[in-house]
Amino acid sequence: MEQVELRYLKGIGPKNEKLFNKLGIYSVRDLLYFFPVRYEDRRAVTSIKDLKEEEPALIHARIMAKQVKRVGKNRFSRRGGIFQIIVADSSGKIECVWFNQSYLNDSVSVGDWLLVYGKVTRYKGKLQFTCPDFEKTEKDETADSSLNFGRIVGMYRLTEGISQKRMRRVMAENVKNYVHKIEDYLPFTIRKEKDFLNITQSITNIHLPCDFAAAERARARFIFEELFFSQITVYLRKAKRVMQSGVAFKMVSRLLDTLKQRLGFSLTSAQLKVIGEICEDMQKPYPMHRLLQGDVGSGKTVVALCALAICAANEYQASLMVPTEILAYQHYETCKRLLGPFGYTIELLVSKIPKAKRRRLLENLAGGKIDIVIGTHSLIEEDVQFKQLGLVVIDEQHKFGVSQRALLPKKGVNPDCLVMSATPIPRSLALSLYGDLDLSILDELPRGRKNPETLLIPEGKRNKVYEFIKGKLREGRQAYIVFPVIEESQDQDLLSLNQMYGELKKIFSEFQVAIFHGRMKKEEKQKVVEQFCQKKTHILVATTVIEVGVNIENATVMVVENPERFGLAQLHQLRGRIRRADYQPHFIMMRRQNLSEHALARLRVIAGTCDGFRIAEEDLKSRGPGDFFGHSQSGFPYLKIANPLNDIKILQEARRYAYQIIKKDPQLIESAHKPIRNYLKDWFLS
Repeated sequence: MEQVELRYLKGIGPKNEKLFNKLGIYSVRDLLYFFPVRYEDRRAVTSIKDLKEEEPALIHARIMAKQVKRVGKNRFSRRGGIFQIIVADSSGKIECVWFNQSYLNDSVSVGDWLLVYGKVTRYKGKLQFTCPDFEKTEKDETADSSLNFGRIVGMYRLTEGISQKRMRRVMAENVKNYVHKIEDYLPFTIRKEKDFLNITQSITNIHLPCDFAAAERARARFIFEELFFSQITVYLRKAKRVMQSGVAFKMVSRLLDTLKQRLGFSLTSAQLKVIGEICEDMQKPYPMHRLLQGDVGSGKTVVALCALAICAANEYQASLMVPTEILAYQHYETCKRLLGPFGYTIELLVSKIPKAKRRRLLENLAGGKIDIVIGTHSLIEEDVQFKQLGLVVIDEQHKFGVSQRALLPKKGVNPDCLVMSATPIPRSLALSLYGDLDLSILDELPRGRKNPETLLIPEGKRNKVYEFIKGKLREGRQAYIVFPVIEESQDQDLLSLNQMYGELKKIFSEFQVAIFHGRMKKEEKQKVVEQFCQKKTHILVATTVIEVGVNIENATVMVVENPERFGLAQLHQLRGRIRRADYQPHFIMMRRQNLSEHALARLRVIAGTCDGFRIAEEDLKSRGPGDFFGHSQSGFPYLKIANPLNDIKILQEARRYAYQIIKKDPQLIESAHKPIRNYLKDWFLS
């Protein structure tokens, strides 16, 4: 379709262009694909006498009286105060109230007829509308011609400065002007088999539906379309990979057996199975691309060490990239201890190393004198070169954007890739969303590991929690106390780390208490972790900086303040920090008294299970697909309407269609597949 700058679209203009950009709208296509999140049925006009409490309704009534009550500090501003009107129809009268919108007084007069829509509530024994939507009309005028009343109305995700009315007006104008010019990317054969309407009808029906059936039919088409193209990209990447030449590594069974003996513990059956899958992959003539999922503490690092050892034994270089320096140091020490005795040269590359040392390290890396390098984002900097990179391992892969993950493998010629994640995704979703990667799952904890006892404790019992911690410290254990923020917040219900650190030092005066957060210098953070590891510190008062890479086996108690401020996956990740040894761990969430039922329900999920896959499902339900599988993390276009968990059957069907097409026509050269080629060009190259 023609390229028209957003500012020239009717109803937007240069002043509003940036507001629409905040919503991810940069083009006509973006605008037309910005779908309503829900609908309101505003078709039927209800008589005032028939209104029911707690039910939304539309009335057509006349203003009988109006006033502005001036209250509070801003009572003389145009926004301050309470605007009230009394409206009536032939059956009765009702009050309408708007808070902090006294400017509405200038827009209506006594005697005006209004269409009013909102939820009816009861206040001091009487029914009223609170902050309803309204529009001026004539006494005998119907609502049919309005975009906001007398019809099924779309409700959009907004940003400050754009109202629902403006969005509907902009959408209606531009649907009318451009819907016939937008290309239909979904192949005709699929539309025919699935009985989908064409793009013109579907865009019109999703924004301006004549009934709920039309809206639902359009939504079904766009859900399928999003998921279908996500699967097309998956299969294209997989088809491209198997056509590449990679390193066919020779197996080193004796070396792996020796490594397993040096561990000091037995591997789980899940670890042995996954190591077998990786060994099989690494022997193939095309590059390994495998996703290893496993809860915190399930033993992913040991699996990665086996892959690093195979690579180094075949005289290729291996790299392990992690998101934090603390985690890099820990992996480096583990790697040196377990793989160093085989004679491999192992180095650490992080941002803090001196320039002279970094220069020598890079020279040795480029010259092939380093077998294994472990580092952070420093590994993907332009001056880092390898002589013969054979394996890339990326730990905590969800902490990196898709573009960052792609940079490290490019430093070699089709190296094997192993990406690891402690954020589980339900298997059916992982196969569909990361289908270009082969999937391994560690679903078993090492022998002796215990699931944390998880407690949701009201704030009123804080002193009992502190006494419990003291008891565990006297037994020789250590503890974390985690806060959501460093500084004090305007929200008085939100405890901060700085606010509580001094108080906690007094409460635990017989113990050593240290503070730990992301704003500290790297040297300070490293020193704090070392002292905690050496048991010189008993309590670490921290933010979520401990979520990744702080592995202290003796720390078996964690208290999380304001747990409602964390995502479910994040709480589960934090809990994994204390599931590192044979001691019984305790995970305590300190909740406020006035939490909403929704917030309590989320926290009860954490309290009720240690199953990371179930928690991931609940997290996906509560956060939505846009946050959970965003473009920056997954490499797919942003999911605007599909929810992979709720739409799993559609996802599986879309996957089948995509597989059939790519299997038959991997280059997409057939004329019937031209719309798919155009989609890929427009979405990924525009």
